[in-house]
Amino acid sequence: MEQPPSPTALQRDIGTRVRASRVAAGLTLRRLAGELGVSAATLSAVETGRTGLTAVRLAEVAFVLGVPVGSLLVQPERSIGRPAGAAGADHPPAAGDWRRYGPLELEPALAGALAAFVERGYAGATMRDVGRHAGLSVPGLYHHHASKHDLLVALLDLGVRELLARSTAARAEGRDPVERFTLLVECLVLFHTHRREIGFLGASEVRSLQPSARAGLTAARRTQQHLVDVEVVRGARAGVFRTDVPRQAARAVVTMCTALPQWWVPGGPASPERVAADYVVFALDVVGHTDRTG
Repeated sequence: MEQPPSPTALQRDIGTRVRASRVAAGLTLRRLAGELGVSAATLSAVETGRTGLTAVRLAEVAFVLGVPVGSLLVQPERSIGRPAGAAGADHPPAAGDWRRYGPLELEPALAGALAAFVERGYAGATMRDVGRHAGLSVPGLYHHHASKHDLLVALLDLGVRELLARSTAARAEGRDPVERFTLLVECLVLFHTHRREIGFLGASEVRSLQPSARAGLTAARRTQQHLVDVEVVRGARAGVFRTDVPRQAARAVVTMCTALPQWWVPGGPASPERVAADYVVFALDVVGHTDRTG
């Protein structure tokens, strides 16, 4: 069995990827350090592996660099839970495409796992249930996935990476905090309706993850939350949002959006686009933005 990397080796590995991502983004070490609020010496120590990063700080680095947090943790070819044949997870959508959703294309084992976990819950579903939905034998499932847990990790990883890619593209279209905030809310709502089943798993089955997998998902979710936090804080400082508690307001908005899979169903009276429009109004009320023409 492959041994996990030592903390020192992992620090060097992360530092190398931070540096490569910084260079790819066209940022100097001093510029990135300034964006993060740390000294250039501290960031240099991170890039050379002499200093580690907390999960929260790693999420902040990923946000500033505009990359998924997972890309700084795991080499692409070794990405745990990277599902073969899954669409939309690895490459950010082109401008405007973040609103467009087609069917979720999954390999049979993952499609079967998604159906079984939604139907029976992760704890209640067996590999036989997964195989029944996938049209595969249990040995056939184990040929591609080591365990039921690996299937859950793959699905949740797919969901969070697609959401981060779409959110990054949506935010990039905004010209000011209000516009970027409303685009992020729209993106969150569209994802949690169009991708309702994966959103449902993300809300209900994180407790089923093993600690290392849970930590990775939590870090990615912090990056997603940070996207919204930044715009609400900026809007509050600029006086366009009147909330006195911008971070709490941002969390309330994200929680409101991620709860959609608990009640929204396809074919109901409200389309994803209608719900998104309504939720943008709700979210602007939460942050205290009263000027609808600004």
